[in-house]
Amino acid sequence: MLAHPLHLRLLSDSDSDSDSDSITILEDFKYNSIDGDLVGVVGDSWVLKTDPVSVTWHSIKGVQEESYSQLIEALIKDVDALNSSAISTSSSYFFGKLIARAARLALIAEEVCYPDVIPAIKKFLKETIEPWMNGTFGANGFLYDSKWGGIVTKQGSLDSGADFGFGVYNDHHYHLGYFIYGIAVLAKIDAAWGRKYRPQAYSLMADFMNLSKSNYTRLRCFDLWKLHSWAGGLTEFADGRNQESTSEAVNAYYSAALMGLAYGDSHLVSIGSTISGFEIQAAQTWWHVKEGDNLYPEEFTRENRVVGVLWANKRDSGLWFAPKEWKECRLGIQLLPLLPISEALFSDVEFVRQLVEWTLPALGREGVGEGWKGFLYALQGVYDKEGALVNVGRLNGHDDGNSLTNLLWWIYSRDDQEVGCDRGGKFCWYSRHYSH
Repeated sequence: MLAHPLHLRLLSDSDSDSDSDSITILEDFKYNSIDGDLVGVVGDSWVLKTDPVSVTWHSIKGVQEESYSQLIEALIKDVDALNSSAISTSSSYFFGKLIARAARLALIAEEVCYPDVIPAIKKFLKETIEPWMNGTFGANGFLYDSKWGGIVTKQGSLDSGADFGFGVYNDHHYHLGYFIYGIAVLAKIDAAWGRKYRPQAYSLMADFMNLSKSNYTRLRCFDLWKLHSWAGGLTEFADGRNQESTSEAVNAYYSAALMGLAYGDSHLVSIGSTISGFEIQAAQTWWHVKEGDNLYPEEFTRENRVVGVLWANKRDSGLWFAPKEWKECRLGIQLLPLLPISEALFSDVEFVRQLVEWTLPALGREGVGEGWKGFLYALQGVYDKEGALVNVGRLNGHDDGNSLTNLLWWIYSRDDQEVGCDRGGKFCWYSRHYSH
């Protein structure tokens, strides 16, 4: 068989194991492809090993205690603003983001030792999640589709363009990942609620991460050969399937692993963390474009630091919703939602610096959204905390899945001594912090 660059990296990581003795990599037998050189490998089986990411509820290195008072002040304001009756969207995607945003506040409250706000967050999460789980959210909801063995939304079942094509199986891991994040957190802070809604929670997860014989398709989005997910569903395109946001793909499997933690399901934790690890390495291989990389043509590498939409047969600089010049959107869509696992995805500090410097000039364009600026400043905080804090303090708004509390939490949990790795950074993050 032919192996792509990530296969070869993972195969080489297994060189010290006896499993690798049964294969021979034919270094001179190769074909050029959009994914890089495909190299011949002879053997009865391959062993691809990736370190599963360490799944944690809270930040990897901890939040600086001297920042607690500022974080708590922001936290109180963000929690006070939670109001389920004021939600105007019925979109499964945007509704899910609001749920996950609130769930982040609960975990940050735990981390800064301020449990006073958790009851209000719990109330909001119950009011927003339960109607979708019970089928009582009149404007939309989840339905089982026996034809394709999956979940669709009410709106999506009637209109193929509704909910970003959820009814034709677009973006399932994106939408459901947000819901599962909120469910995992609520099950963590209210075990009785978690037990009551466990069947519905596992059904949502099984839609995109099923590995057993059941009513759901096996690994609907994740490609076991490419080692990343596809967001495109049933719609045919000339260039094949596609995926835009790698970070939302990571969030889906990370959230499933968190749900495993909440329910004491070690198998779910293991599968979710392993697939998250593959997604992260695939993103760093094909979406993150470092200066001097030779995977893509020289002109593409010179002009891009991230791929916009990755197709089976091409690479787009632009996004589904924005032209290639809107670099702040291109950065943001590869970072949101901002989570503890984002540190593994963007652990190569030198690449982060390159990406921020490449994006910054785009902020001079009229009409740049405050929410997109926030994600840029978050990455700036990886290597320039003080500058990032100043910039975040000037923001007049935030992405609907983000908050001031979450941005401050991220910046104040950065390590002043962080250094980059020549292997994409995840590996040094893993080796230093797996025990957390």
